[in-house]
Amino acid sequence: MNNLLLINASPRGQVSHGNRLALELVSSLRQRYPHLELVERDLGANPLPPLGMDYAHALTTPTPFDAPLFEVSEGLISELEHSDALLIATPMHNFTLPAALKLWIDYVLRIHRTFSSGPEGKVGLLKDRPVHVLISSGGFHQGERARQPDFLTPYLRQVLNTLGLFDLQFTYLQGLVFGDEAVRATLDEARSALSLQPLFNPLVCA
Repeated sequence: MNNLLLINASPRGQVSHGNRLALELVSSLRQRYPHLELVERDLGANPLPPLGMDYAHALTTPTPFDAPLFEVSEGLISELEHSDALLIATPMHNFTLPAALKLWIDYVLRIHRTFSSGPEGKVGLLKDRPVHVLISSGGFHQGERARQPDFLTPYLRQVLNTLGLFDLQFTYLQGLVFGDEAVRATLDEARSALSLQPLFNPLVCA
């Protein structure tokens, strides 16, 4: 492995629990891959520009890939194409993904560029690679204590599949608003789960 792309979608930036755990994973991977290059895309600290009418028009008309309107999109897609693995750290906002991550998706999930559409539906054009998603939430949406729906996981799974990415793992950091002990417990549980994944095993330590 030579290149890793880290997408941090938290408005809390570098101090978010998900991003901190993601950076732990990066440090662990570097034990195995000393020359690993990390590309960090912090969507909270460096927000992407909103999509406008001209961009929408370009998607539905014959427009060269190198057109200025696609500059941001091409840059983000290039980061993804050059990665050997993708790590996404995102909070759950109102049962689903935050607006910053949705905007990133709208830039990289682009017809004729990262997926094609035909009689059989949409088909991803990207090469598959490992994708690990860390989902942080104040409450619970998985397991016996779940009291809210999770629309983030199925939506993001469908998006990544449409890109051509199927080697997916989701790890959940739940109950983060219930104090330091709860935070430590969910982080320890996440580390244990991640240590069983081929990409990180046996590198992750509690």
